[in-house]
Amino acid sequence: MRHNTWRTSRARRLAGEAVEYDQEYVDARLAGDLGQAVYDRRVELGLSQAELAERAGMTRPQVSRMEGGDTVPTLPLLRRLARALEGSLNVAIYEGESRVTFTPRAV
Repeated sequence: MRHNTWRTSRARRLAGEAVEYDQEYVDARLAGDLGQAVYDRRVELGLSQAELAERAGMTRPQVSRMEGGDTVPTLPLLRRLARALEGSLNVAIYEGESRVTFTPRAV
Protein backbone atom coordinates (compact mmCIF):
# COMPACT_ATOMS: atom_id res chain seq x y z
CA MET A 1 0.00 0.00 0.00
CA ARG A 2 1.35 3.39 -0.90
CA HIS A 3 1.71 5.92 1.88
CA ASN A 4 -0.51 8.53 0.23
CA THR A 5 -3.41 6.06 -0.02
CA TRP A 6 -3.16 4.78 3.55
CA ARG A 7 -5.92 5.86 5.92
CA THR A 8 -6.52 5.14 9.59
CA SER A 9 -9.09 2.59 10.67
CA ARG A 10 -11.21 5.37 12.12
CA ALA A 11 -11.22 7.35 8.86
CA ARG A 12 -12.11 4.23 6.86
CA ARG A 13 -14.89 3.36 9.30
CA LEU A 14 -16.30 6.92 9.14
CA ALA A 15 -16.24 6.67 5.35
CA GLY A 16 -18.44 3.57 5.61
CA GLU A 17 -15.72 1.09 4.70
CA ALA A 18 -15.45 -2.27 6.44
CA VAL A 19 -12.59 -2.41 8.94
CA GLU A 20 -11.10 -5.55 10.46
CA TYR A 21 -9.36 -5.34 13.81
CA ASP A 22 -6.49 -7.43 15.07
CA GLN A 23 -7.57 -8.89 18.44
CA GLU A 24 -4.22 -8.08 20.04
CA TYR A 25 -4.66 -4.45 19.02
CA VAL A 26 -8.17 -4.39 20.53
CA ASP A 27 -6.92 -5.94 23.79
CA ALA A 28 -4.01 -3.52 24.04
CA ARG A 29 -6.31 -0.57 23.37
CA LEU A 30 -8.67 -1.70 26.14
CA ALA A 31 -5.77 -2.06 28.60
CA GLY A 32 -4.58 1.44 27.65
CA ASP A 33 -8.08 2.89 28.03
CA LEU A 34 -8.42 1.30 31.46
CA GLY A 35 -5.01 2.59 32.52
CA GLN A 36 -5.90 6.12 31.43
CA ALA A 37 -9.23 5.98 33.28
CA VAL A 38 -7.50 4.81 36.48
CA TYR A 39 -4.89 7.57 36.15
CA ASP A 40 -7.48 10.27 35.44
CA ARG A 41 -9.66 9.29 38.41
CA ARG A 42 -6.66 8.94 40.74
CA VAL A 43 -5.46 12.43 39.83
CA GLU A 44 -8.99 13.80 40.16
CA LEU A 45 -9.09 12.46 43.73
CA GLY A 46 -5.61 13.83 44.47
CA LEU A 47 -4.18 10.41 45.27
CA SER A 48 -0.63 9.23 44.73
CA GLN A 49 0.01 5.81 43.21
CA ALA A 50 1.06 4.58 46.67
CA GLU A 51 -2.19 5.81 48.23
CA LEU A 52 -4.29 4.14 45.53
CA ALA A 53 -2.26 0.95 45.93
CA GLU A 54 -2.95 0.89 49.66
CA ARG A 55 -6.67 1.53 49.16
CA ALA A 56 -6.97 -1.21 46.51
CA GLY A 57 -4.74 -3.81 48.16
CA MET A 58 -2.08 -3.51 45.46
CA THR A 59 1.54 -2.46 45.27
CA ARG A 60 2.66 0.86 43.78
CA PRO A 61 4.42 -0.91 40.86
CA GLN A 62 1.17 -2.76 40.08
CA VAL A 63 -0.69 0.56 39.91
CA SER A 64 2.04 1.97 37.68
CA ARG A 65 1.85 -1.00 35.30
CA MET A 66 -1.93 -0.76 35.16
CA GLU A 67 -1.87 2.97 34.43
CA GLY A 68 0.65 2.29 31.69
CA GLY A 69 -1.67 -0.26 30.07
CA ASP A 70 0.82 -3.04 30.69
CA THR A 71 -1.57 -5.38 32.49
CA VAL A 72 -5.13 -6.60 32.33
CA PRO A 73 -6.66 -6.87 35.81
CA THR A 74 -8.99 -9.55 37.11
CA LEU A 75 -12.62 -8.81 37.90
CA PRO A 76 -12.01 -8.86 41.69
CA LEU A 77 -9.23 -6.30 41.22
CA LEU A 78 -11.51 -4.12 39.10
CA ARG A 79 -14.06 -4.22 41.92
CA ARG A 80 -11.39 -3.17 44.46
CA LEU A 81 -10.24 -0.37 42.15
CA ALA A 82 -13.77 0.96 41.75
CA ARG A 83 -14.16 1.02 45.53
CA ALA A 84 -10.72 2.61 46.03
CA LEU A 85 -11.47 5.25 43.39
CA GLU A 86 -14.84 6.01 44.98
CA GLY A 87 -16.92 5.28 41.94
CA SER A 88 -18.32 2.75 39.56
CA LEU A 89 -16.28 1.40 36.67
CA ASN A 90 -17.97 1.59 33.28
CA VAL A 91 -16.58 -0.41 30.37
CA ALA A 92 -18.11 -0.29 26.89
CA ILE A 93 -16.68 -2.64 24.28
CA TYR A 94 -17.81 -2.76 20.68
CA GLU A 95 -16.19 -3.70 17.38
CA GLY A 96 -12.61 -2.55 17.68
CA GLU A 97 -13.53 0.23 20.09
CA SER A 98 -13.63 0.53 23.85
CA ARG A 99 -14.41 3.17 26.40
CA VAL A 100 -13.59 3.02 30.09
CA THR A 101 -14.75 5.58 32.63
CA PHE A 102 -15.26 5.94 36.35
CA THR A 103 -18.47 7.52 37.54
CA PRO A 104 -18.09 9.12 40.99
CA ARG A 105 -20.43 7.79 43.67
CA ALA A 106 -23.28 10.11 44.55
CA VAL A 107 -22.71 11.78 47.92
